[in-house]
Amino acid sequence: MAFRFTALVASGQDDPDVDDAVVAGVAESPDGEGFFLLFMCDFEEPDVQEVALGMDTHCLVIPDQGTAYGCVREVELTGDLLRVTLDPDALDDLGLTDSVIEAQLRVPSAQLARLREVLPRIVAFGRPEARPRLVLD
Repeated sequence: MAFRFTALVASGQDDPDVDDAVVAGVAESPDGEGFFLLFMCDFEEPDVQEVALGMDTHCLVIPDQGTAYGCVREVELTGDLLRVTLDPDALDDLGLTDSVIEAQLRVPSAQLARLREVLPRIVAFGRPEARPRLVLD
């Protein structure tokens, strides 16, 4: 079973002079109400402390500050559908019951282009064994 929602907003932010982290996300609404997925990573390679804490990979944040590092197993972005498969062990940390999330993307083409540009950088960040499979079409 999958958790499904319609995203009306998508973004990709990767300017180190403006942003604190590399961020890509989709949301039900521009005001932050409803469901959202935020994928994040640092601009710099992980330091010793981040490695020791297991924070040396991508991070996923959802509503109510549900947060998990290295939890994404697969990201599929095909057409106007974003399908994210999560590690079942991360569901409690995220406050979710389904390991698959599908976002129907009803976003402007420029926003979708930024998502397609930035998201691959985030999921390729950090230790190799925590990098999810990425499918772009």
